[in-house]
Amino acid sequence: METPPPMLPQIQPPQPQRGENDNLWILFSHLSLLLGVGLFVPLFVYLVKKDESPNVAYHSREALNFHISITIYALVCAVTCIGIFLIPVIGIAAMVFSIIAATKASDPVPYRYPLTLRLVA
Repeated sequence: METPPPMLPQIQPPQPQRGENDNLWILFSHLSLLLGVGLFVPLFVYLVKKDESPNVAYHSREALNFHISITIYALVCAVTCIGIFLIPVIGIAAMVFSIIAATKASDPVPYRYPLTLRLVA
């Protein structure tokens, strides 16, 4: 009878480390709504950094999906007469969620915006 070969310990692949500027790109993506350039900064960051850093790509994609969703919600509210009163609520909620996302971006657990349509995959 043959003895089975000894089992080698399984080595876990290293987790991707964030680069020097990754946190800055992530913060710009999340806080772009407060800077007044909502959709453009996350789109730019996603297109430029998606192949270089998976962390930046994830966060910029989340921010882009959130900003697109907020824009859609605001347009739907603007079309309906009753929804016009909800636009300030949507704006305040968007600012609050952007600040929360920016503070949670430093955690190793990825943050997902609530009520977001996942349009960019």
